[in-house]
Amino acid sequence: MYKVSDTVRTAHSQDGAVVLDIRQGEMFNLNPVGSRILELLKSGCTEADVVDEISRQFNADRAEVERDVQEFIASLQEHRLIVDTTSNGRR
Repeated sequence: MYKVSDTVRTAHSQDGAVVLDIRQGEMFNLNPVGSRILELLKSGCTEADVVDEISRQFNADRAEVERDVQEFIASLQEHRLIVDTTSNGRR
């Protein structure tokens, strides 16, 4: 499971989201899918839950969504916007 960093502030709209990391002073723009993924992670959804919801909501191929979600989560971690809360750091 993942947790959005305490230093992250978000503003979501129908066009996506703006994400500000106040610790790093960096701002990121997300499209509507990225915005929804971040919302789902913030609400405590697992990666599998996120894949299921995105696939359903956007009527997209589950295998493709799974790859995209994994890549997006890796990018969020790289930018230290989320942290993996599992004990061993694996999904």
